[in-house]
Parts: sequence; C-alpha cells; structure tokens
Amino acid sequence: MIIDSHVHIYPPEVIKDWERIAQREPYFKILASGKVHKWATAEDLIEEMNKSGVSKSWATTFAFRDPGLCSLCNDYLIDAMKRYKGRIEGFCVVNPLKRGFDDEIAKCRKAGMIGVGELFPDGQVFDVTDFRQTWRLAEACFDNHMMLLLHTAEQVGHDYPGKGKTGPKEAAQFCMNHPEVKVIFAHLGGGLWHYELMPEMKVFLQNARYDTAALPFLYDGKLFAAMKAAGVVDKILYGSDFPILSLGRYLKLMDSSGIDEASRKAILGENAMAFMEGSFDLADTSDA
Repeated sequence: MIIDSHVHIYPPEVIKDWERIAQREPYFKILASGKVHKWATAEDLIEEMNKSGVSKSWATTFAFRDPGLCSLCNDYLIDAMKRYKGRIEGFCVVNPLKRGFDDEIAKCRKAGMIGVGELFPDGQVFDVTDFRQTWRLAEACFDNHMMLLLHTAEQVGHDYPGKGKTGPKEAAQFCMNHPEVKVIFAHLGGGLWHYELMPEMKVFLQNARYDTAALPFLYDGKLFAAMKAAGVVDKILYGSDFPILSLGRYLKLMDSSGIDEASRKAILGENAMAFMEGSFDLADTSDA
C-alpha cells in the first residue's frame, strides 16, 4: 500500500476567486502566485492516485489566516472524504490564534479527519516555540487524537515562495514543549531528522515524523541513503506535495539512491500506517 501523506486540494470557490482572496491573505498570495504552484480538486487527486498507484492520500487544503476560509476548506474536504471513502483521509486547517479554532478541530474530528495541518507558522503568524501560542493547539490535537502537520523548511540554500523562517531549531523546540503531540514536520523538518543522531535529541524527537514533500526540488537521491545510514528511515513519510509533484519523481530518486526494498516500502506507506494506527484510536470517528 502506498500512502501519500502530504497532498493539497482546493474548493472550486477558492480556485475561482483566488486573486480576490489573495488580496487579504498575504502568504496565500505568495504561494498561489509562485511559478510552481498548481491547482487541484478532489477529482484531480483521485485521477492522479489511480494513475500512479497510490492507495490512500492524507489530504489538506490551505491554512488561511481567516477562520471562515479555513472552515470553507474543511467542509469541502469532509465532502471529498465522503465521496472517496477510504481513498482520501483529511487534515483540517485552522488558525491557532483565532477564537473557536478548537471547536473547528472537534467538528472535523467528528467528521472523520485524522489530523490538523498543514499549518503555516510564518504565513499565519504564530511562533511554534512559544508555549503560550501553541498549548491550546497541542491540547486540541491531543484531546481529539489527531496528528499535527507543520510547515518547516531548511534554513540554508536559495529562497523560494513560502519557505519561511521556521526550521529545525523551532521544530525541535515544539517537540520539547509538547511531547504529547504526534507531529509531522513537512519538508523533512528542514533537516531536523539529522539531529536524531544526537542521543539527547533522539529522546526529544520521539513524537516527530518527517515527510518528503517537495524533496526533489531540494535534494538528490543520496538523501535517502543518508537517512538510512542515520537510522531514521522508520520516521520518514512519503509525501508528494501534490499537485506540485507526484509519485514518479520520488521513485526515480529512490532508484538512484540504492536503498533496499524494505526501506522503500517503509517510506512509501508502512511508516505512515504505523504512525497513525499505533498512536491513535480511530474507532470513535463517524461514518464520514
């Protein structure tokens, strides 16, 4: 089973009105205006999954500052989960600094969603290192048995739209502040996985996983061999960042890396399934 743990789909209303929405959502404007940005609906995702052989996708939409737009996106994703039951699992979007976000998380959990995110610390202007800003989010995720997906990026190399300043140092601090939260750091945690070679950080990062979203834009295939050597293959989740990228680009990198078949299977699905099933009791979700 191949599980894509990081894909984005958008309500038709957002796609149609994106330029108007962008006037009041600065971070959305940066990303939506970027050269590599693409739009996709739930139907586009299913078509790509069928073509690539992906069994299940963990889908999110876009984490706006405006909670009304977040709710619109969540409702669209809930409907997509109903229409493509068993193929699309949902991650809801909220603004963790806005009143009532925890009620929105509870609503989405009741509808069958398994996670929260991808949240954008820079775009939504919250500090993941500040316990005062994150404890309510952590509590809502823990109480609702939901994983949390946070945007992170490497703090070296070229700049690009949406990169942001939240990197491995900030991500590690979040884990130290909230060991109870099962957290996935997008884009390999900006390199945070490397610090699991430090015994003290391996303890602090027990609750962390790292997805591969956008990896082909940043690294070559040797990265997979490096993660294997570092002993963190069991913590790496395949995430394409669809519709920007799809499975084929990642398979080519894996082929060039020389990693063994067991490691490939772990990254492409087994790790995601184990992280979800081993950490969360999903029995109380409704028939979404």
